[in-house]
Amino acid sequence: MSSDAIRRAEPKDVRACAHVIAVWMSQTDWMPEELSEDELEALIREAFPAREIWVAGNPVDCYMSVDPKEQKVGALYCLRTGQGIGKRLLDHAKSGRDYLWLTTHEPNKAAQKFYRREGFEATGIEPPTPPETLPVIRMEWRA
Repeated sequence: MSSDAIRRAEPKDVRACAHVIAVWMSQTDWMPEELSEDELEALIREAFPAREIWVAGNPVDCYMSVDPKEQKVGALYCLRTGQGIGKRLLDHAKSGRDYLWLTTHEPNKAAQKFYRREGFEATGIEPPTPPETLPVIRMEWRA
């Protein structure tokens, strides 16, 4: 598999998805490490059956989770930025839909800029949902 190929995640990818988030948290100055990699893995594994989860990289270094019922992008983490993989993942999420929403951490200005470029608009600030400690910006996209 090309390192840029996007594919549907399998249960065996859950640990790698948790690792992507854990590495991102450890490399992000403003992000408190609120959950361990094992806790992240347990959360992803629990949500896996109800989510559309897509990955890229060999080994996996980009991951997106979409809740189709809520029309929510629940996670989009890519350790390789500036290569268009995040955009391609988001295009996957948009495909066949006319609405999506997501939240991004208030201090994450780069993500907000990316989502605005991809057609999302900020619709409000929400308080943190434990165990998170940072407020989030809600953003919505309509086709």
